[in-house]
Amino acid sequence: MTPRVLCFFLLILFASSQAQQVADSTFNPPIAKPAYSAGSGPVVMLDEAHFNFHTATGRYVSFAQLLRRDGYVVQASTSRFNKESLRQGKVLVVANALAEINSQGNWSLPNPSAFADDEIAAVRDWVHEGGALLLIADHMPFAGAAEKLGAAFGIRFSNCFATFAEQSKGSLFVFHRSNGSLANHSIINGRTRSERIDSLRSFTGSAFQVNAGAQPLLVLDSSQVLLMPETAWQFKPETPRLPAAGWLQGATLKFGKGRIAVFGEAAMFSAQLAGANRTPIGMNSPQAPQNYRFLLNVMHWLSGLLD
Repeated sequence: MTPRVLCFFLLILFASSQAQQVADSTFNPPIAKPAYSAGSGPVVMLDEAHFNFHTATGRYVSFAQLLRRDGYVVQASTSRFNKESLRQGKVLVVANALAEINSQGNWSLPNPSAFADDEIAAVRDWVHEGGALLLIADHMPFAGAAEKLGAAFGIRFSNCFATFAEQSKGSLFVFHRSNGSLANHSIINGRTRSERIDSLRSFTGSAFQVNAGAQPLLVLDSSQVLLMPETAWQFKPETPRLPAAGWLQGATLKFGKGRIAVFGEAAMFSAQLAGANRTPIGMNSPQAPQNYRFLLNVMHWLSGLLD
């Protein structure tokens, strides 16, 4: 078996292990000092109006529970984006939205925008006037579905699968403060020593580039590549690939009076059990002990507790 064929075999094997994902309802990490008293924090709107793969009662139930324990008010956003719907909260979370054509398991190209042009304009205006957006778009087709929304803020998604060029390493990344793949940022440093992030794990995902003025968080390098299949998880030796050096899986930017945090991977903010062996995937993984703290720090930056 050639190295490139081995790469595709490993990726397909990983996909098979993830096929049956359920939320880990037992995930309950410590929060020594919540940012807000219970129910008094900013309202977080979790988008559920765009065929989202992650919802507050589904794969992101642990995401919602963690934020509530930190004092945030988490609500499902079930309406199209417009001035009125966005007025209901301070932070909008868009996680793995899809266009209707890709919403029933059809994860082949094309992957059109999950959002109408008027919705994108409404979100852009809302952020410019002080709203905060957490935009998460995983491997294709999710990155394709978020492409137009990201472009409104100078974010350029690659509708790809990010993986290691050295096939035996698979596609699970660990970002370290020590080597610069975890960039220096107030989110990484936290407010206190106990909130400091030294390493972070992501689980496959996509990648993106951003305009000048954005601050990188998770930086890919020459050991990684971007694979662009026609159908999700269906890789061939001739599948197009790009070098990943200089691409990102996490960044922040300020836009007018508002703030945006963008990520090319969604499972890192979930807590799921995958496959017949119920393997922990996400914040509950023993290999990702600081992921939950990182999510809290991201929310603290979006809500203005970190600068």
